[in-house]
Amino acid sequence: MHAADYATTPSGGETCYLDELNPAQRAAVTFGISSSGGAAPPLLVIAGAGSGKTKTLAHRVAHLILNGADPRRILLLTFARRMATEMTRRVEFICAQACAGRAASGHTVLAGAIGWSGTFHAVGARLLRMHAQS
Repeated sequence: MHAADYATTPSGGETCYLDELNPAQRAAVTFGISSSGGAAPPLLVIAGAGSGKTKTLAHRVAHLILNGADPRRILLLTFARRMATEMTRRVEFICAQACAGRAASGHTVLAGAIGWSGTFHAVGARLLRMHAQS
């Protein structure tokens, strides 16, 4: 387990933000992420309704950021506007909780800098506007 997996609680103890995940979710969240850096390989998650896909994806994105991924290079897509907002909010919350104890040590995470989060349609429209001249 990495040091980034832990956050210090106000009482001074440590709690792991991955503790609330079941073994399958935890395996998906940590898949291909090592302390030596490098790009994580692609991962396909297929699961039924109510199995925790949203929770897993939010934790995966947060885990990538907490382990050094540039949040400006992450593309987080969903089908519904409400879910896109919820996913971004969850990632920011997980990162904030995990970094609460590390803020004093100068380690900060720019979870709010996930600029490419939204619905497939919204991101597609944004790309078309950005590249309209070409």
